[in-house]
Amino acid sequence: MSNSFHAPIATGRESAGLPAGRLGTWWVVASEIVIFGGLIASFIMYRLRHGEFWASQAEHTKLYAGALNTFILLTSSYFAVCAHQAAQQGNGKKAAKLLFRTILLGAGFLCVKAYEYTSEITAGYGPLSDLFWSFYYISTGLHGLHVIAGMIMMAIIAKDASKENHLQRVECIGIYWHFVDVVWIFLFPLFYIASGL
Repeated sequence: MSNSFHAPIATGRESAGLPAGRLGTWWVVASEIVIFGGLIASFIMYRLRHGEFWASQAEHTKLYAGALNTFILLTSSYFAVCAHQAAQQGNGKKAAKLLFRTILLGAGFLCVKAYEYTSEITAGYGPLSDLFWSFYYISTGLHGLHVIAGMIMMAIIAKDASKENHLQRVECIGIYWHFVDVVWIFLFPLFYIASGL
């Protein structure tokens, strides 16, 4: 009888039949849904109880900036989809270029958000002004941090993809990026169009 222990050989697939990276990405997205779902649910409950006050505060957000950021993120998702298609075709260099376009659009989103924050704080609507603005800064700030995290991961994956390495990771970062975009699709009407609801 031998006492030697043999570690199992790692595989690229989990028992569920999904590639390990994709499964891990979905776990991350699921945990993030809980966080943003809780914020959005709290936000909606407060909005339902304090409708007029909420609407009066929402009038001070910059609808044109929110709409521009929505367009920017939707366009960035298009490039992420194209990058995934290029990676599936084995064209890492093209996938990397498309990911870098997505990163540039993410940077554009952050610039517009910085402009919004600056103008709103200057006008006296800071994070501690009232509960509406606390929700606004927490939700959009947390979302912005996720955009930054996505851009960093995307840059690392794009660098590998440009060398034709780890092309399957392009799909994983695409899943994460689409999640970030979907969160914004919920935040945009809640904060920017709330005055008319």
